[in-house]
Amino acid sequence: MARDPSHLPRACRHPAIPVRAAEAALEISRTAIEEQLKICGHQRDADVFELFLSQKELTEVIDLSRFKKLKYLWLHHNKLHGITFLTRNYCLAELYLNNNAIFDIEGLHYLPSLHILLLHHNELINLDATVKELKGMLNLKTLTLYQNPLCQYNLYRLYIIYYLPGVELLDRNQVTEKERRSMITLFNHKKAHIVQSIAFRGKVDASWDPRSPFKQKPAQRVPSDFAFANNVDKTMFDDPEDAVFVRSMRRSAMAITSLNWDTVPTQEEKYLEEKDTGPAQMLTITLR
Repeated sequence: MARDPSHLPRACRHPAIPVRAAEAALEISRTAIEEQLKICGHQRDADVFELFLSQKELTEVIDLSRFKKLKYLWLHHNKLHGITFLTRNYCLAELYLNNNAIFDIEGLHYLPSLHILLLHHNELINLDATVKELKGMLNLKTLTLYQNPLCQYNLYRLYIIYYLPGVELLDRNQVTEKERRSMITLFNHKKAHIVQSIAFRGKVDASWDPRSPFKQKPAQRVPSDFAFANNVDKTMFDDPEDAVFVRSMRRSAMAITSLNWDTVPTQEEKYLEEKDTGPAQMLTITLR
């Protein structure tokens, strides 16, 4: 009787992948793990805190839930396609999965203690699915996703910073305060408007909703004798000089104030006392 392949990882149940090949891949990973345990001298699974399984040509990995206290796991530079083998490793703090062929990270949300996650140089395409899987990791501080197809999305970095606010180091670059302010402006219009309202002491309407229509200001009524086309006053005057005077009075006034130097005695005049040394006067000129 043929063995039921349901115990195999989901990627191995595809009809195009022979069951024997999948079992062989799992056996290779089991052998690699046993070799590491011998090298480290571990007799019990409870004593295993780290596993170094990089550059082993692994395409599949056996379930690692037996290592309850596993904290550090190196799996970079292999040929993995998924990570369904991490389901009960709640103590895992650092996970190195870079330089593989991973296209789906389903299962990572089972790792609440994860602090460092390296996923660069893989085949991740769906940005939303990737962010959804990582959103529950409140302790995640360091994350790398560069050299994945999803990095080609516009504003990819700000998108990650917005939905994963706990990340401090993204793609080997520190997350800056400027980037955090930018992502609030782009992805959280309501919060950005409240911040602006506080900054400008309530002069900004914080109740603005980007989905609502713009508020129109009431139209200002203009005098009936005002022409929009050429701003010419159409009021009729009997005397043309009166029209010129009225138009000049409607122009904006500009006042220039300066010191009247004629009222300031020179040094010689002060010495000879030829001019009254009263207070200097100000001179104001009004122009239209």
